[in-house]
Amino acid sequence: TNGMMIPNYSSLDDYDRHNALGNTQYGQMTAGSYMYIGPQGIVHGTTITILNAKRIITERFGKNPDEPVLFVSSGLGGMSGAQPKAGNIAGVVSVVAEVNPKAAKKRHEQGWVDVLIDNIDDLTQAVKKALAEHKVVSFGYIGNVIDVWEKFDEENIKIDLGSDQTSLHNPFNGGYYPIGLSFEEANEMMAANPEQFKSYVYESLRRQVAAINKHTAKGTYFFDYGNAFLLESSRAGADIMNGDKFRYPSYVEDIMGPFCFDYGFGPFRWVCTSGKPEDLAKTDAIATQVLENLKQTAPKRIQQQMADNIQWIKGAQDNHLVVGSQARILYADAWGRIKIAEAFNEAIRNGELSGPVVLGRDHHDVSGTDSPFRETSNIYDGSMFTADMAIQNVIGDSFRGATWVSIHNGGGVGWGEVVNGGFGMLLDGSDDADRRLKQMLYWDVNNGIARRSWARNDNAMFTIERAMAENPHLKVTKPNLVDDHLIDNLF
Repeated sequence: TNGMMIPNYSSLDDYDRHNALGNTQYGQMTAGSYMYIGPQGIVHGTTITILNAKRIITERFGKNPDEPVLFVSSGLGGMSGAQPKAGNIAGVVSVVAEVNPKAAKKRHEQGWVDVLIDNIDDLTQAVKKALAEHKVVSFGYIGNVIDVWEKFDEENIKIDLGSDQTSLHNPFNGGYYPIGLSFEEANEMMAANPEQFKSYVYESLRRQVAAINKHTAKGTYFFDYGNAFLLESSRAGADIMNGDKFRYPSYVEDIMGPFCFDYGFGPFRWVCTSGKPEDLAKTDAIATQVLENLKQTAPKRIQQQMADNIQWIKGAQDNHLVVGSQARILYADAWGRIKIAEAFNEAIRNGELSGPVVLGRDHHDVSGTDSPFRETSNIYDGSMFTADMAIQNVIGDSFRGATWVSIHNGGGVGWGEVVNGGFGMLLDGSDDADRRLKQMLYWDVNNGIARRSWARNDNAMFTIERAMAENPHLKVTKPNLVDDHLIDNLF
């Protein structure tokens, strides 16, 4: 466990004090449960997000699927550096701004961004050319993203998809750099005059939201990427509210929740303990075959998600995403995870794989995390601010056969905003491992599906009914649905 405080002593000041004393520490999601696998997790998640966002603009906005798509965001440091790589895989023109030249150049050297540009006029011309030529390319703009939003509005460049991946869960200590200051000037003011720096941040957020609003009025689809952009913008007094709700959805609320989590699809991952690339390649081939077999009889509703992940795993080797451990990630539902794990265990048993495999998942998943502005943001029954699901998840995983479990306060959206849990499971080719994987993986996913179905999410109700039909031992209470007109007539 990490970051877990007694409720009456759990203000941010309390946590900061005990963190400084060494009594507790920040619970950084999968890194806190020994399952950090480098950048490929965020690359895959961002790829899935962009692919589904493209479908949204086709269905809701009438975008011709054969036309080029322009995606604009910010942040090339840390996990946000995945955006241009994911944009290329998803087949869009992407522009990602970064104020730190060193971070931008590092991503370029790694091959994660195709072109670096530090002049806004040059960027404008390059983007126009790429769109005209229907070219898939990623641009890294060394500068503030507000320059991009404002300049593209002036030039009437249509932004199809927009988001932000600055670290706004930590806005005043390097997570967000305001316009009007150089990178060095901002760092100096941050330390010497924090109150003045805070005013610059809030003014910058108001200006950024104003520019985004101009684009959305022209048909841009903007979504919060779980970095507290909407929350901090509201605190800054930006024009980000629509009544008592945010003007824009979070990516889980609008994309990952209904398209993936409600069906049980989430970031399943594994590590080959042998450390051999050839073992990882074999697991890729096994997972591909399993998914292709499952896709033949899968319901029509989930065919597209299965196709996306088959495409991902087939191209995984070519995308060169392994850093350190020989690990892989893909989005799979309960059926996919169990069948892939069974096949891995059998391959270990018969010697096809030279060593054990450890299963896990990102905590950013169907049932492991309670986070009202991210993972559980599309749960509308009033329970989004409770954290029972995450606790039930790790307890249930532990006695169903997980090798280890973890539970953390913090991770992704900041301490105090989330409770998230995860697991690790060792597959060693034994009959016992086969028994445990079936028990635990089934619970690990369907625990969250049940909760989402109780919130009356249509896709989750479909999925839990499918699960009960296939497993007569599973009994989940179904929600009572009321005709909308009966409720409407009461008010």
